[in-house]
Amino acid sequence: MFVNTFKNIDNVLYRDAGADSELDYTEQTSWVLFLRYLDNLENEKADTAALEGKSYNFLMEEPYCWSSWAVPKKEDGSIDFNNARTGEDLINFVDNELFPYLAKFKEETDNPRTIQYKIGEIFSEIKNKVNSGYNLREILEAADALSFNSLEEKDELSTLYESKIANMGNAGRNGGQFYTTRPLIKAIIDTVKPSIGETIYDGAVGSAGFLCESYKYLKPKISNTQEMSILQDSTFYGKEKKNLAYIIGVMNMILHGIEAPNLLHTNTLNENIRDFQEKDRFDIILANPPFGGKERPEIQQNFDIKTSETAFLFLQHFIKILKQNGRAGIVIKNTFLSNTDNASVSLRKHLLETCNLEMVLDMPKGTFPGTGVKTVVLFFKKGTPTKSIWYYQLDPGRSLGKTNPLNSKDFQEFLSQQESKPETERSWNLSIDTVNTETCDLGVSNPNLPEEAPLRSPNELLEEMRSLDKENQSILKEIEKIL
Repeated sequence: MFVNTFKNIDNVLYRDAGADSELDYTEQTSWVLFLRYLDNLENEKADTAALEGKSYNFLMEEPYCWSSWAVPKKEDGSIDFNNARTGEDLINFVDNELFPYLAKFKEETDNPRTIQYKIGEIFSEIKNKVNSGYNLREILEAADALSFNSLEEKDELSTLYESKIANMGNAGRNGGQFYTTRPLIKAIIDTVKPSIGETIYDGAVGSAGFLCESYKYLKPKISNTQEMSILQDSTFYGKEKKNLAYIIGVMNMILHGIEAPNLLHTNTLNENIRDFQEKDRFDIILANPPFGGKERPEIQQNFDIKTSETAFLFLQHFIKILKQNGRAGIVIKNTFLSNTDNASVSLRKHLLETCNLEMVLDMPKGTFPGTGVKTVVLFFKKGTPTKSIWYYQLDPGRSLGKTNPLNSKDFQEFLSQQESKPETERSWNLSIDTVNTETCDLGVSNPNLPEEAPLRSPNELLEEMRSLDKENQSILKEIEKIL
């Protein structure tokens, strides 16, 4: 049911003049889906309160409730078309009344961790792009048919939403900057192994894939209501600069079951890392900071190692904001390991001296389709210097692309070997004692690749060709005798 609903909504958006791309489709689907889901959540809470003999105060005033403006219904449950806005009336209400009303929620609370604040942020930063009120009427009715009553339905919805985010990521550079393939995210989480009670942070949160997958990893481990409360309220934290990415991230976490995500809409790199206190730090950091970006000189002043490379500034931020003995899994361009500029060398030295860089997972080309960027994953623990690094070269045995991405099976060998860290054709250990202290070059150079057979000389090849030619002539003569 959900698959067809999403397809129908996309088809309507495709023919509307206001939505131009997959990015627009996801954004517009998000705000409609958000209000539909919020309506269902509010009704669930009201029903629970009624069973306990309590009253429930709805967030929305009556005229702005889904059942009032989006899909008003008759007593028999059918849509009341006589009272349902459509055409220009619907667009005028959404643009001039609904969105301004929801945007004011941000002004009514100063706590960014509340659902009220999230509602205000979302609807103060996006706008309705559906031009036709008739098209919007179709979208609202399609969304109203969605059901969120069971865990299975919610899981299906969150999975489909992830698919939309993936499509958006494949649609172009703007979308791809905040989507990381989920098999890679799961492999990183399986390696870092978070536990309930630890705080998990992503300072370049994007679509919140690392936080959502961490929630899915930890949820089955819950044994009581207190642990559930910890998981909901004080486990997952993130920051995001981009408007659309922030909205998608909030929506994604809500659909995965986190009602009031601890996401902040801010530029992480505006923070001076020298100001961090212990209360600001986290147990675990999981992130894929944007690569290829350049930061202004005033932003660089917030860091000890000056560089315009966005990903390198993020790495400094992550090291500084990680707790002592905290663990991290960070995706970064593979050039970080061997660049010879002063900033790269200084940052590698800083990482090796302050953290134990336990593993480097070398990712194959095509991990991020359409970018051409080669990446590695750094796994490190803060507090003790690095003595030895285990490298693993992931080789799926095929060319990767949009239609043939990484899957969970591709990571099975890596996950099975990361504890023992063996020496194989794909993996090896590097002692820091053997690393040049001036350059700290950690470039991926596999010493265990099997040697290729040496090429034969031209004279040897010619001699073999002559021999084969004689053999062929002999066979032809035998055939002629038979004929």
